Amino acid sequence: MHTSEHHHAPHDHAAQPEHHHGHGHDHEQADLLDLDAEVLAEVNADIVDRLPAPPEARRLVDLGAGTGAGTFALLARFPDAEVVAVDSSAEHLDRLAGNARARGVADRVRTVRADLDAAWPDLGAPDLVWASSSLHHLSDLDRTLRRVHDLLAPGGLFAVVELAGFPRFLPDDAPADRPGLEARCHAISDRYHAEHVPLRGADWGPPLTAAGFVLDATRTVTVDSGRSGSAAVGRYALASLQRMRASVADSLDAADLAALDRLLDPDGPDGIARRADLTVRTERTVWAARRP
Repeated sequence: MHTSEHHHAPHDHAAQPEHHHGHGHDHEQADLLDLDAEVLAEVNADIVDRLPAPPEARRLVDLGAGTGAGTFALLARFPDAEVVAVDSSAEHLDRLAGNARARGVADRVRTVRADLDAAWPDLGAPDLVWASSSLHHLSDLDRTLRRVHDLLAPGGLFAVVELAGFPRFLPDDAPADRPGLEARCHAISDRYHAEHVPLRGADWGPPLTAAGFVLDATRTVTVDSGRSGSAAVGRYALASLQRMRASVADSLDAADLAALDRLLDPDGPDGIARRADLTVRTERTVWAARRP
């Protein structure tokens, strides 16, 4: 897995989002989150390892925890810590708890089901709060950031991680009968999400500063896995494009939609999971902000 990165001044623009927490097809979404965690485990670990946080941090909160990708990366980095994992989806938290048992860390994880747009539960005074691909779904960003600021222990760190769009998998000239299909799907999906997820593409630096945080660092990690015949990458590509289909199907022309459905047929000869030329290409932007 190859990664590169560039650092930003606090007010540089950085593109992002995309991960739908707690709405609709929770089981399929849980599967996709688990695949994302498996395929990008090294990337998640690297992001957590580079956070400017003291190694003795013990009280951690994962907001919008999903099935636990961030939770388990945090537990690995902070061996004496416990994580409170918060999500609105019971399915996600059940999966996270099962993953914690399988990893032998169940005694270090507490799950809390909560709607972060409503009243917040008691989350203590954590040393670090982590929010990966979750905040852009909340209705009142400024209120949420102030809540995190007030929640943190003085000197505590808030780590915000966002995706720069859905990952890409196919070569530009694929599939052979409809080259560029994935790029066209992304263009439609980007327009859809610009309307439905307006915080997509936001620079989180200014709102973090406005909420009282001091911005320690901002960086963008660019991921390119290189060509992979990995079964996990194939499953991840299939699940990701299946999810994307819902927002692009009505806008694709008939030939493109037919080609997409051939890619999404797990039993068909042209199914994406059968391809040996897949790569995982994505970006993640990280803001590390401190409560003074």
